[in-house]
Amino acid sequence: MRAKLAGRARPGVRLFVPVTVLVSITMLAAACGGGSPAPASTAFPGAAVPAGSWPYPNGDIANTRDAPDSAISAANVSGMREAWAFKLAGTAAAGVSGIGSLTAPPVVHVGVVYLQDEDANVYALALATGKLKWEYQVNIPEKSGPGPDGVAVADGTVYGDSSTSVFALNAATGKTIWVDSSLLSSSQGAFEIQPQVADGRVYLASAYGSGPGGGVLMALNASTGRLLWKFNTVIGQGAGVQALGLGSGGAWETPLVGSDGSVTFGIGNPYQSIGQAIAHPSRQLYTDSEVNLDAATGKLRWYYQAVPDDFQDHDLQASPISAVIGGVPVIITGGKVGYVYALNARSGALLWKTPVGEHNGHDNDSLLALSHQLKLKLPYTVAPGSLGGILSNMAVADGSVYVATIDLPITYTSLSSVTGNRAGGPEAGEIEALSLATGKVEWDTKVATLPLGAATVSNDLLFTTLYTGELIALNRSTGTIVYQHKLPTSTNAPIAVFGNTVLVPAGGPNTSASGGGGNPQLVAYTVP
Repeated sequence: MRAKLAGRARPGVRLFVPVTVLVSITMLAAACGGGSPAPASTAFPGAAVPAGSWPYPNGDIANTRDAPDSAISAANVSGMREAWAFKLAGTAAAGVSGIGSLTAPPVVHVGVVYLQDEDANVYALALATGKLKWEYQVNIPEKSGPGPDGVAVADGTVYGDSSTSVFALNAATGKTIWVDSSLLSSSQGAFEIQPQVADGRVYLASAYGSGPGGGVLMALNASTGRLLWKFNTVIGQGAGVQALGLGSGGAWETPLVGSDGSVTFGIGNPYQSIGQAIAHPSRQLYTDSEVNLDAATGKLRWYYQAVPDDFQDHDLQASPISAVIGGVPVIITGGKVGYVYALNARSGALLWKTPVGEHNGHDNDSLLALSHQLKLKLPYTVAPGSLGGILSNMAVADGSVYVATIDLPITYTSLSSVTGNRAGGPEAGEIEALSLATGKVEWDTKVATLPLGAATVSNDLLFTTLYTGELIALNRSTGTIVYQHKLPTSTNAPIAVFGNTVLVPAGGPNTSASGGGGNPQLVAYTVP
C-alpha cells in the first residue's frame, strides 16, 4: 500500500480503488447553474453521431448489462472514434482524493445523458453533442465512501441522492420536484447508491449504519417522495460489531426489481475486527447476504447469507441479475467474497457457487470462527482481500455470466485490524466467463491491473475498463483481448454500451490521489 485509508472513507472499505490511495476529504443546495465554473464539452469532427439508449443503471431492469441494441462488434470496434468529451469543472473536478469525480454509470434516455458526480451534482447532456442542457448543483462530497451514487430516470423524472438526501428532478429542466433530507437518522448511515425506479416506487438504501439495525433499505413513492417502507439490514447486532461502534450492512449497488413483485438487494459486511469475530461470534444477519423483499411492503421473503461472522470485509454487494436456468427463474449475485452465486429466485436456495479470481485458502475462516474452531497466526494474509473479489457489476448473456475480479491480497498484522494493514501482493485482475447453467469456468483472462468498468456485453464482445485508464474489449467466446484504447485519464466507474456508442465516465481516481483532480470527463466513443 502506497498510503493508508483515512478521513471520510467508509470504514467497511469497499472502495472502487486499491488501498494504494489516500481518501480525505450543509444541507442540500439545490440549484440549476450558478456558483461553480461551468463544465464544458468538446466535439471531435469525423466521428459518428452517438445514438441509442441505456435507460437503466445496468442497462435493463434485469441488471444484465447486455446491450441487445448495440451495433458494436468485433467487425467494427477497430473503427471506434471519440465523438465528444464532457469535462467537469470547479470543485466537482477536484473530486474526492484517491476516488476521483465519477464512479457511477450514466443513464441515457430519449437522446439525453444523465450523469451524477461524487459531489452529488447531476448533469443532463445532449447525447448527440455532449453539450450541457442543465445542471443540478449539490456540491456535497460523498462522505461515507466512493459512491457509486448515480441517477435513475422514469416517467420524465430524474431520481438521485446525496449522502443525506433523496431528490426528484424534472428530466427536461432539472427543476426540483421534491427533496427529502429526513429519511435517515444520524446512526443509519448515508446514501451512496444509484437507485432503481419501477411500478411507481423508488428503491434505494443507506450504507454503513452504525446504530442498531445497521443500514436501511427503503422504497419511496416516486411521485411524492413519501416513505413507503424501511427494512433494517442488521438484526440483533452482535457484540463483535457493537464493540467497535461502527457501521454494518446496508447496500450501495442498484437493486433488482423482479417481475414476481419482489425487490432484491446485495448487502454489505458487518465490519468487525478479527479479534471480535473470534471472541463474540455471531451470524450478523443480514450482512453479506442477498435479501429478497416484497416490493410493495418491504416484508422479507427470503435471504441467502454468503458469509456469517465476516471479518474479512467480504461484502455481497453486487447488483443482483435476473436470469433463467432450465426454465427456472434465478438470481445471479456476487461480491468482494470472490464467489458468483446462482440462487432460486423464488426460494433463495443455492443452485451453484463458483470462486473467481485469487483465493488462498481462507474462504471458510469466518465460518470456523463462528463455530469456535479458527486457529489463526499473524501475520495473516487473505485473498480475496478487502479490495479483492468482485468490485464492479457482472453481466449475463446467452447462457454465460461475465465477471471482472480483483486480485489484491491483504495482510493483517493485528487482531484489532478490520480491513488489513498492508497489501499482501501486487495489484492485478482477471476477467472470467462462467456457464450460467452450471457455474463452470469457460475462460479466464488475466489483466495487469484492476478491471473496474463493470462487465458489459455488446454482441460478440465483452467491454470493461482498467483502473489506469484503458477501455478494453474481449472476444466473448475465447476471452482474448481484441481491442484496447487509452483513455484521457484513469477510471473506476461502470461504462454504458448501446447503439453505436460507448460512454466511459473517466473520473481520474489515480491522478486525483494528490488532491488536485484528475481531468475528469465523460467520453463518448462511436462506430460508423
